[in-house]
Amino acid sequence: MQSVTTKGAGAGLRERKKQATRAALSEAAVRLAAEHGAENVTVEAISKAAGVSSRTFFNYFDSHDDAFVMMDTRIGERVRHAVRDAPAELSPLDAVREAMAGELADVEQRHEVWSLRAKVLQKSPHLLARGLGLHMAEELDLARTIARRLDPGGGSKSGPGGDDASRTVDGPGADDAPGTDACADIGLYPRLLAAVAGTAVRVSVEHWYSQSPPIAFPDIFRDVFTHLSAGLRQPPAQTDDRPSDGRSTES
Repeated sequence: MQSVTTKGAGAGLRERKKQATRAALSEAAVRLAAEHGAENVTVEAISKAAGVSSRTFFNYFDSHDDAFVMMDTRIGERVRHAVRDAPAELSPLDAVREAMAGELADVEQRHEVWSLRAKVLQKSPHLLARGLGLHMAEELDLARTIARRLDPGGGSKSGPGGDDASRTVDGPGADDAPGTDACADIGLYPRLLAAVAGTAVRVSVEHWYSQSPPIAFPDIFRDVFTHLSAGLRQPPAQTDDRPSDGRSTES
């Protein structure tokens, strides 16, 4: 697997500025919520802390709650495009892995914010539920993109000509909601791969958080997807689930 690369390396200046503003708003929201409680944080306070106007806030988030649950509203879209545009010789799993690796390049730098966000969501059940709903919608969209990669001429109900790039998305899963017949045209393998990949990312981040002394996140991320590529066979006792770098196993 290639190394986790710098996110947005190929993005234009305008898009990088938009990503930076969105990240600043989300970080301000999370920090304020961690201190005062999400229900006590206003759009005005978030905007002021991020150094932008309240009107600018709504250029990036549809609602007050989205600033807490969505670190970047375009992550799912970028992952889907990367999967769609990945070299044909890559397997679906490898294409998804590389797409997600690009979005996780700054995990180690954003450890504090991600940790605070998890605590904020745990204290606000309605935000946690909203985050889960958004995650499920993103997962469904990714499964649809994987299905199109497997069968480009198979057609799809998700957009004109079944092309992810031609679909206008106002938000994750904007045109379909989990629990409807939206997944009837996708197939089992794409749905399973999308779900497993999302779980793999979550486990990678959680395992990285828990390690002492810390292990480099890219090592854990690669190891997780190596296990998936191997069909989740039980690893040798001497390596357990730690990266294969010669370190001793946990007792």
